[in-house]
Amino acid sequence: MIDVYSWATPNGHKIHIMLEECGYRLGKDWLAHPIDIGAGDQFKPDFLKISPNNKIPAIVDPNGPDGKPISIFESGAILLYLAAKTGKFLPKSTRAKYDVLQWLMFQMGGLGPMLGQNHHFRTYAPEKIEYAINRYTNEAKRLYGVLDRQLSKHPFIAGNEYSIADIAIFPWTRNWKNQGIEIDEFPHFKKWFEKISARPAVRRGVEVLTNLRKPLTDDKARDLLFGASQYQKRK
Repeated sequence: MIDVYSWATPNGHKIHIMLEECGYRLGKDWLAHPIDIGAGDQFKPDFLKISPNNKIPAIVDPNGPDGKPISIFESGAILLYLAAKTGKFLPKSTRAKYDVLQWLMFQMGGLGPMLGQNHHFRTYAPEKIEYAINRYTNEAKRLYGVLDRQLSKHPFIAGNEYSIADIAIFPWTRNWKNQGIEIDEFPHFKKWFEKISARPAVRRGVEVLTNLRKPLTDDKARDLLFGASQYQKRK
């Protein structure tokens, strides 16, 4: 079995979805080990050994490329590893492959961080800062516009085929309502979103570990977003 150290967050759900889409089944082919980021599990020494940046998710595959165990952190790297391992959701042709990779990088470097900041300032920040809320809400709308224009030309994010780009982006957009987005303003995105939401593997993936997640307190949310030092001092 592949061991997945994760939590019910967008980055965690990327990997849960990818495994299910690749034909792996929870409890049979992979195990979900909860890393409760609200309780500080991500700072424990055992997790640090496989995730040097103290972030979920991370995986340990006992059957790595050379037949030996391999551990991988960073959700984008894990998606690429699983795509290479299974031969799924990453095209083999060079041009199509880079079409997917550029949209994967779009999610990793732009969409995820910006929507994360949007969610923080709209939901978890201890004080409502109008400048920050407006800044990140406007950036979220711009990014949804980028997706909508791309999806006006193709049925999936990177072209005509479902790929790791779709798997990476979908979990970050599930909370569109709390991000200040009016989904009807982005009809091509809405159509794509509904199509991806209906996939059985996606439905299974987004349910993993959700029963364990509890609402974060303001203090814990600040610690998670501003670093470990404050949390560890109180511990």
